Amino acid sequence: MSGDQRVVVGVDGSEFSTTALRFAGRMASSLNAPLEVITCLGTSDLFLASHLPEERTASTEELEETAKRLVEQSLERAFGDARPERLTRQVKFGPPAKVLIEESKDAQLLVVGRRGQGGFLAQVMGSVSGACAAHAHCPVLVVGQDSRDGQPGE
Repeated sequence: MSGDQRVVVGVDGSEFSTTALRFAGRMASSLNAPLEVITCLGTSDLFLASHLPEERTASTEELEETAKRLVEQSLERAFGDARPERLTRQVKFGPPAKVLIEESKDAQLLVVGRRGQGGFLAQVMGSVSGACAAHAHCPVLVVGQDSRDGQPGE
């Protein structure tokens, strides 16, 4: 695999995606690859809308700015001041699973959290991570989280 081929990580602002981001950073460093952070905005993104003032309908621009802020917070939690050098971020519009699967076409690795912000805790794996594992065009690393120390779990 080429060191120029990127590692893609899906981030939604959840703790699972922060843990996935840490792992993706380590993998990108090990593979000498660029790290691309992808956040997806779907038409019914209730999590992002919940971060806006009550009784307002968010514009696309407001949702995008909120997504960027949540990614920035995730990057701070994952890396602090020691961010990977070749890190880029994008906000994409569309269903997260579809967008990440499309992004996997020119990636050497796709990293996702086991569950995201909208997950049901009884599920072993969320719908986005399950779809990515089943349909991505590159290897997929599905990262869990150990609640004891914030590090990936089994």
